[in-house]
Amino acid sequence: MQQPLIRIVNGIARHPDFRLAHPVQFCLYAGEHTVVYGPNGGGKTLFAALMTGAQPALGLGVQYHWPDSADKRLHERIRSISFRDVYGGNEPAYYQQRWNRFDEQEFPTVGEVLAKMPYAHAELCRELGMDEHAGKPVNLLSSGELRRLQLVQALGGSPDVLVIDNPYIGLDAAAREMLTSVLETLSHQLTLVVLASRAQDIPHFIPSGVWVEDGLVGPRIPTQELTKREEAEPVVAAALPAAAVEVDHEEPAGGELIGFDHITVRYGQRTILDNLSWQVNRGEHWALTGENGAGKSTLLSLVCADNPQAYACNITLFGHRRGRGESIWDIKRHIGYVSPEMFSTYRKSLPAIDIVASGLHDTIGLYRRVSEAERAACAEWMSAFGASHLAGRNYLQLSSGEQRLILLVRAFVKHPALLILDEPFHGLDARSRERARRLIDAYMAQPDKTLVMVTHYPEELPHSIDHHLHLTKH
Repeated sequence: MQQPLIRIVNGIARHPDFRLAHPVQFCLYAGEHTVVYGPNGGGKTLFAALMTGAQPALGLGVQYHWPDSADKRLHERIRSISFRDVYGGNEPAYYQQRWNRFDEQEFPTVGEVLAKMPYAHAELCRELGMDEHAGKPVNLLSSGELRRLQLVQALGGSPDVLVIDNPYIGLDAAAREMLTSVLETLSHQLTLVVLASRAQDIPHFIPSGVWVEDGLVGPRIPTQELTKREEAEPVVAAALPAAAVEVDHEEPAGGELIGFDHITVRYGQRTILDNLSWQVNRGEHWALTGENGAGKSTLLSLVCADNPQAYACNITLFGHRRGRGESIWDIKRHIGYVSPEMFSTYRKSLPAIDIVASGLHDTIGLYRRVSEAERAACAEWMSAFGASHLAGRNYLQLSSGEQRLILLVRAFVKHPALLILDEPFHGLDARSRERARRLIDAYMAQPDKTLVMVTHYPEELPHSIDHHLHLTKH
């Protein structure tokens, strides 16, 4: 009888902070590709950590049986990838760092990363198109390019099992198709475990998986049964807080909020935006689309005053020409913002409600005393998004989906004139996505509220969208 590669019997993490609510029972056989599915905070990441040995188990709760006798360590047998969206594991000191050319030396190039890999697969690098990016710093790679780089890194040494957490986050349709093709090819060489948060992101060639919710890992069932469980969840009505507190900021004057006049942005020999003109007026609701690397996040970094190239461009924000003496805070006070960069770099050990409250004054961390009225408003916004149960929990101990939800709430909390939502539904489960989409529509039904939203999934766009800007890659 075939031995499972991984057998978990009454599996309990040794560290009490990383335990699931119930002991885990699970077997993974060679070639038995598996999807791990379920709501945010259900325990998917904790289960993967137990399976891979990232969180060791008590006693013999997790046992491994490999098909050969090669002398490999566990981390060579099982490779795990948890994509951080933007930087490929090279975490910067601050989220604006991606746009600062003078900081570029702090990030290795693709070639330098690959040169450090003792088992680098030159053929795989070519297949994934990474050899053509050898001289590019990793912070200038698109999300799709980063996925390919991290796959090459993870596959060095030919692991038996590859565990991937939300591999399709941030990828455009073509990149998702490419990644699925690569994963399907890899499925003939190793065993895949994919953690997913949306039905569309379950690779078609994976026939079964487990549902993880409330700290309980269920039995293996067909993938269509997993998605049916999610479809059966009731849709929660979403309403704005009854008495939201508006921060003491003057509303921007005039009808035009954003004005770009023939804007060009280059990094070295690479042109990101070329002669772009764009105008956003008060009360408009824009969808910003384009393939990976087309310049969407760069454009938004100019609006949010995070990119120093804005000073050299003819940009008007909230009625003021950029670089005429206004501070970064004069601009940010009118904007509610969430992005992959922010998620990658916001690593504060604070209660979740304090993370939300940091949005009142646009800080990364909470450095001002919050009034009772402001804290009550934060609690109301968390309730509106279905996140009240997270208020007192440490942000760093939340699941990645829960962290993303908290940062989304943070964008709304000061009742901003302009919402800039860059892939706001990354990693959110179906219930949270639909609730947030309805809240965006409710917020935009108010007079003079303006929206710019980026997504690679057209079905995520709120009904209030009435304008569209599509960027093309140069």
